[in-house]
Amino acid sequence: MILKKLLIENLRSYERQEVSFPKGSVLLSGDIGSGKTTILMAIEFALFGLQPSQKATALLRSGSDNAKVVLEFEIEEKTIIIERTLKRGKKSISQEYATITVDDEKFEGSITEVKDKILKLLNYPSEFSKKTNLLYKYTVYTPQEEMKQIILEPGEIRLNVLRHVFGIDKYKRIEENALILTGKLREKIRINEGMIYDLEDHKELLIKKQEYLLISKENQKVTNVNYEKASKEREIKEDSIKEIQEKISDKKAFENEKSKSLVLISEKNQQIIGLKNNIRSLQLQIEEAKKSSFNLEEFNSLNERINFQNSKEETLQKEYIQIIGKINSEESRKKELETLKVKIIGLDKCPTCLQEVAEDYKKNILYKTTDEIGLTKTSLDDLLKSKKSISEQLESIKNAKEELKTKKSALELLKIKMENLIEKEKRIFEIEQQKQLLEKDIELLSKHVRTIDISISEFSKYDSMFETISKELIESKKYENSCAIKLAEINKEIQLLEQQIKEKEQEIEKKELLKKKIERIREVEYWISEKFINLVLFTEKQVMMRLKDEFSKLFSKWFSILVSETLSAKLDDDFSPIIEQQDYELDYSFLSGGERTAIALAYRLSLNQVINSLLSNIKTRSLVILDEPTDGFSSQQLDKMQDVLNQLDVEQLILVSHEQKIEGFVDNIIRINKENNITRIE
Repeated sequence: MILKKLLIENLRSYERQEVSFPKGSVLLSGDIGSGKTTILMAIEFALFGLQPSQKATALLRSGSDNAKVVLEFEIEEKTIIIERTLKRGKKSISQEYATITVDDEKFEGSITEVKDKILKLLNYPSEFSKKTNLLYKYTVYTPQEEMKQIILEPGEIRLNVLRHVFGIDKYKRIEENALILTGKLREKIRINEGMIYDLEDHKELLIKKQEYLLISKENQKVTNVNYEKASKEREIKEDSIKEIQEKISDKKAFENEKSKSLVLISEKNQQIIGLKNNIRSLQLQIEEAKKSSFNLEEFNSLNERINFQNSKEETLQKEYIQIIGKINSEESRKKELETLKVKIIGLDKCPTCLQEVAEDYKKNILYKTTDEIGLTKTSLDDLLKSKKSISEQLESIKNAKEELKTKKSALELLKIKMENLIEKEKRIFEIEQQKQLLEKDIELLSKHVRTIDISISEFSKYDSMFETISKELIESKKYENSCAIKLAEINKEIQLLEQQIKEKEQEIEKKELLKKKIERIREVEYWISEKFINLVLFTEKQVMMRLKDEFSKLFSKWFSILVSETLSAKLDDDFSPIIEQQDYELDYSFLSGGERTAIALAYRLSLNQVINSLLSNIKTRSLVILDEPTDGFSSQQLDKMQDVLNQLDVEQLILVSHEQKIEGFVDNIIRINKENNITRIE
């Protein structure tokens, strides 16, 4: 990774400034507080965004609402440009925008997505994506004061930090996870043991149920035999009942036949009675007919008299109709005259000429009209009398006709009777023959009834037999039902026992499997707790010892370059620096400021080399940034910095310092000046 260019807008004391970085060693020179460190913070912000411990208010320029950083760098001949922005909101300052462009291919995404792409380009291990940028901090850029703080941290804290940096904190995590796992396994064992504590009780209960099942099956066999026996007895009874029912049915058939025969006899007796009545009636009719005689002359005279009355009635009917017409005409005339009389009385003017009508004239007309009304009444009275007379004559004629017709009908009936006398005598003979046939049928039916009575008496014994066997059948069915119920209960009990035994066997099988599982879990727990964790701890210890040895050698080397030959340095097991003078260990607090700075710088350079050696594929190996590495150095120590810089084998070294003497040790100088709270590059 080689830095090319940096654009800063509204970041701390910068309004807008572009910085170009050449290869080789570059010195950012300027007074304290001029804005040198801001450039390093801008580079880190461009790469990784805001860090959890970093406040956006510390970056955004006071009075500005927006800030932007654009960083251009190169990795394996790929040109990469990162752009990030900050925006002031109502309540806070947030990262608003982030893009990354690789060889003119631009990607705009979330803060996390852009960071993941950058880590992938830098070839940092994936586990660093969710951590702070520790790997960058300890391989590229660590502020000098932070390095001193790491050295002064308690040993366990420092070891944990270094585990993160070296990427071997996974051993610690493995150990912690293994302990968690063994705890959960032991808990699982306790839970499972609680689930199988009653295994033997279940086995004993299973044996008892199996024994009881055998007893129940024996009872089932006995009960089944009894049930089959009861079924056969019931079937025998039912067959007997059927045979008796057939006999009883035959008896009922005879009884029905007897009833039908008796009904026929009764019907035929009734028919004989009816025939006798007919004969008697016919004989009476014959005797009555013989007493009377038919007179033809009288019959003809009656016809003539009836015809005369019909002619007379017809003439009177015509007169009656004429009188009715005259009465209607006279009544209409009377109404017209009365209406005219009323009109004349109320008439003042003539309706035709409209002249007044004289009173004498009106009286003359009224007199005439009154006379005419009187004549009309007289005529009506005469007509009504005639009408009444004719009505009385018609009624008399009608009565006479009815009397004549009655006499005629009697003669006609007598004539018919005389004509049917021979037929009636013949009919009497036929009825006598029918009566004789019916009497013979009755005699045959009576004999048949007597024969049926004999058969019925023979079948009567089956009634008592049916009653006896019916009672026996009821008892047989009761016994069969009791056997069936008992057998069903035993079958249900056996089914339930078999189900319980099956469930119990399955439960025991599960508990046996669980028991075996407990043994396997116990073996796994023992292997993890007694072997695996020890192996992990041993592996971690070996790795840490190797790293400590390499780290200690490099630390001694760099420390010997920076300080006098009377002092030597090494690292103990928790990577704490140990400073010795002639085999005597010196306390850190008794060292000078320059010596403490030398320890921090040596620790920083050693850590850089160890990490780059351990993670040889990371793409930041060619870049080192040193921020005020010579703070508190003596003039003699400053001279030794030239040897340090010459031995640093990196393509690009960015050095921040306000020491003028350092300017002679670097290839390029970028001068930074701050005026009126605005930083500019000279």
